[in-house]
Amino acid sequence: MLLLKLSARDLLALNERRRMVPHLAARWKHFRGSEVSEGESSAWAESLVTLAEDLMAAGRGNVEMVVECAATTEEDDRPGGPRLIDVVLVGRHPGNGRISVQLVELKRWSTVTRVEEATAELVRVPGMGEDKEEKKHPVVQLREYYHLFIGDKGPLNGLSFECGGFAYLHNASDESVKPLFDITVPPGAYSRTYTKDGREQLLRDMRRYFAEDGGASEAEILLQQMNLRNTPLLDAMINSRGEDTVFTLRGEQRDVVEDAIKFASQVLDPPEQAALVDNPERAVFLVTGGAGTGKSAIGLELKARFEAEGRSVKYASGSRAFNSAMQEHVGYGDREFKESFAYFSGFVTPPEPPLDVLICDEAHRIRARSTNRFWPQEKWGKKPQVDELLDASRLTVFFLDEGQSLRPDEVGTAKLIEDAAERYGAMLRRYHLREQFRCGGSDAYLSWVHGLLGLSGQRPREWVPDGLMHVETVDTPEEMERIIRAEAAAGASARMVAGFCWPWNEPQGDELRLEPDVHIGDWRRPWNAKEEKYCEGGTVPPSAIWSVHPNGIGQIGCVYTAQGLEWDWCGVIMGDDMVRRGDRWVFQRGRARKDETGLRRVVVPGSQDPKVNTASLDDDEFERCVRHAYHVLLTRASRATVLYSTDEETRAYLKKLVGEVRLDGLRPTWGNLPIEARVPHQRRPKRSGGNRTSGKKGKKSRGRQGKLF
Repeated sequence: MLLLKLSARDLLALNERRRMVPHLAARWKHFRGSEVSEGESSAWAESLVTLAEDLMAAGRGNVEMVVECAATTEEDDRPGGPRLIDVVLVGRHPGNGRISVQLVELKRWSTVTRVEEATAELVRVPGMGEDKEEKKHPVVQLREYYHLFIGDKGPLNGLSFECGGFAYLHNASDESVKPLFDITVPPGAYSRTYTKDGREQLLRDMRRYFAEDGGASEAEILLQQMNLRNTPLLDAMINSRGEDTVFTLRGEQRDVVEDAIKFASQVLDPPEQAALVDNPERAVFLVTGGAGTGKSAIGLELKARFEAEGRSVKYASGSRAFNSAMQEHVGYGDREFKESFAYFSGFVTPPEPPLDVLICDEAHRIRARSTNRFWPQEKWGKKPQVDELLDASRLTVFFLDEGQSLRPDEVGTAKLIEDAAERYGAMLRRYHLREQFRCGGSDAYLSWVHGLLGLSGQRPREWVPDGLMHVETVDTPEEMERIIRAEAAAGASARMVAGFCWPWNEPQGDELRLEPDVHIGDWRRPWNAKEEKYCEGGTVPPSAIWSVHPNGIGQIGCVYTAQGLEWDWCGVIMGDDMVRRGDRWVFQRGRARKDETGLRRVVVPGSQDPKVNTASLDDDEFERCVRHAYHVLLTRASRATVLYSTDEETRAYLKKLVGEVRLDGLRPTWGNLPIEARVPHQRRPKRSGGNRTSGKKGKKSRGRQGKLF
C-alpha cells in the first residue's frame, strides 16, 4: 500500500495545483474505508510540503517521496491495518551509487515532555487530548519500520542499499522537545531527530545521503520489490514458456491458490492413482474480483501447479483475444500447450473420462447455450453452457467479474454458477479478490474511470496524478497516433483502441486489403484484421497476434480484441455511442448501409456493434454494454492512457476532468522511464520441440522447471 509516489519537485508542482491533498484523501478512503481526519489532511498539507521544500533547498528535488507506505504486502492484512511510514525517501547514494533510502516520521509537535517513571521510549505531547498525550518516541516507530524494510520479507532484502531514518519536527525547537534527544533513546541508523533549529544540518545530511541525480530508477526498483509493479500477462507466460508463471502472487492471491490446491486434494483422487470407477461427484471453486485483481495470474498458477501434480487440466475462456494470444503468441509451435487452452463452447460433448480440473477464466462471458454460426444446428449445445462446464471436470474453477460482461448473450454471474452447483449437488467454495494490480497498481485511476463512466455511483471527479498512472487528452486522432507511435518506436508497448462505432468490413481482394473503416475527418485507419492469416501481402498480422506484433501498431483494436490484454500506453477513442450532454451521458445507436462498392458505411453515428445495437436489446441493457466496453478499453494501459472523443462536447468534458497535464516528470514516456522500467514486450518464442513428460492416465503433463515466483 502507498498513497503517492512523486519526486520532491513534482510533489510541489502537484501541490501548487491544489491537487495533492484531495488525491491523498481519496486514496486513504479507498484503502482504509473511512474519510481521512482533518488533522491528517492538514498534516499532509504542511509537513509533506515542508519536507519537499527542504529537499529542493538541498538541491535534491530529484529524490522520490513515497507517501504513507506499508513496508510489505503482508502489512495490508495486519489486524488493525498496516503500519504506515509517513514518507520513504528514495534516491542514489552519492558515494557508492547504491540505492539510498531514508524512512521519515513527520511530526507537527511543538512541545514534548517526559513521561514520569517511564523509559525514553515514551513521551508526552501536550495539547493532544488527555487520553492521547502519551506517545511512542518517533525513533521507536522508525525502528519497527526499519526492520520491516530490511528484513527477510522487506523490499530491500537482496539489494545493495544504504538505509536509515529520521524524525522531523519542523515546528519545534531543540529546547522545546529536549526529551527526544535523551541519551537512552534507542540507537541505530534510524535514530536521528531534526527540528527547525537543525534544518541546516538536515540539508547537509540530505546531500550526504542522496546524489543530485537519480531517484526514479531506484524508486522503480523499490516498487518492483514491494510487488506494486507486475509483469504483463503475455510477457510473464513467454518468460516462463508455460511451465511456471512468473507473477508474484500477493497475500489474498496466494491464499486462493493454496486453498484451491487443498480443496482439490479433498475432492479428487490422488493424482498417482487412477480411479477404478468414475466418481460422479463435482466441486466448484468460484473466485470473483474486478479488473486487475489477478484472476488470470491465479488461474495460470493453478494450471501449472495441477499439471505438476500430474492432473488432467484445461484452461478455458470465453475470450477469443485471450485464448488466441496464449495459443498463437505464447504457445507458438507447441501443439500440446495450445491444446491445453479451450473455449467455453468446446465442451458440448464432455471429455471421457472427465478432466480433473477445468479452469474457466472470464466466466462472465459464459453464454446461455453453446452455439456457433459455423456449426450445424444439431451440434449446438442442448443444455446451459455452465452445465457443460461442470460436466467436463470433477473440479471446475471459475474466475468472474460481472463488471466486464460485454454482450447481451453473456450470462455469467455468481448466481448462475451458484445455482448450477446446487443443481449438481456440488461442493462450492467462494472467494472475492479486492486488491488490484492493473493500471500500474493505481487504485486512484480505476476509481476515476468508474466515476467517469458512471459505474460506481460516485460523481465524476478531476483526475489527480499519483505517480503510478498517467492520463492525458488530445484534440485530434492524429495527435493520439503520433504519441502512440512515438512510444512504440522508442520501445514501449502501445496500441490504439476504439469504441465499436464504425462498421468492420471484410478484407478486400486477393491481397486481403484492410478497409480503413475508422474514419474521423481526414484521418482513416483500419480495424485490426479479422483474418486468422496475414493480410495485405503478409505485412498485417492476423488478429490473434495483433496486440503484440510490431506491424499491429497501424490498426485499431476494439473491445473484443483488447479484453484481457495490456500495454504500457493505450490510446482510447470514444465514439458517438457514448457522448456527454450537460450533466449526463447519452447513449446512441448508430446505423450503417452498403455503398455502391458493397462496403458498409456509417449513416447514423453511434454504436455499430451488431451484438449490442439490436432492436431486441432495451435501452438500459444497451447502456450497460457500452459502459462496460469503455471500462475494458480504459483499463488496458499499465502506465498511460491517452483519451480522445469524436464528439466536441465530450472532448471538452474529458479535458475538464483530466485537467492540465504537467509534463515535467509526470509523463511516463519511454525516455523518461528509469532503465529498470523499460521492459519491452517479449517476442513470440520459436517453435517448441514439444518434449513433455508423461502424466497420469496416459495424458502428458508438464513437469515443474525452475523456480516458482
